[in-house]
Amino acid sequence: MALLILMRHGQSMWNAANLFTGWVDVPLTEKGINEAIEGGKEIADLPIDEVHVSTLIRAQMTAMIALSQRSDGKFPIFNYSSIDNQMSDNESRMAQWAQSKKEVENSVPVHVSWKLNERMYGDLQGLNKQETREKYGDEQVHIWRRSYDIPPPNGESLEMTAKRTIPYLEEQIMPALIEGKNIFVAAHGNSLRSIVMSIENLSPKEVVGLEIPTGEPIIYEWSENGWQRK
Repeated sequence: MALLILMRHGQSMWNAANLFTGWVDVPLTEKGINEAIEGGKEIADLPIDEVHVSTLIRAQMTAMIALSQRSDGKFPIFNYSSIDNQMSDNESRMAQWAQSKKEVENSVPVHVSWKLNERMYGDLQGLNKQETREKYGDEQVHIWRRSYDIPPPNGESLEMTAKRTIPYLEEQIMPALIEGKNIFVAAHGNSLRSIVMSIENLSPKEVVGLEIPTGEPIIYEWSENGWQRK
């Protein structure tokens, strides 16, 4: 049996400003930091062997702050070779050489992937949500935000987001769970919504109504018999 812990990032600065964020890289607010702390306290005593985060700072901040609350004394170390080839081979080797054997033994590896990024909101990114409703109408904005397969202009639908997050779940996370490793994923509302859709076999109609709260751990147990939500 292994654990999969999912956590949506805490409130970001653009969440607080009521702006469409998507892939725009903005940090947490003070409230978001506190949400990450409280979420971290809830999982402080649960074993964690690997961490997976998106490339966006709000998810990475959430993971690091949550992990700072751990009771086992282990600390996260980014696995630079997993950051979607953003570093050269030489830079990656230098980062690995900087880690002593003792550090590795007392650490939890952090893997980074754009496949866990928030849904890309395209032309809506940076726009105020209320002003966008006034311009395009409540119904149209609701369709862009909540439909399963209709993307905003030049953006992603939830269906498109799932086409990158679910393969990541199957190819990167499931093999670790099968090995008995406990996994912590810090990501975003829509990337996590699509992962939960796969785990709980939700229909497109069911998943669009699913809410993923900020900073609150969602915990699953995985075994050969399948998934069980704790």
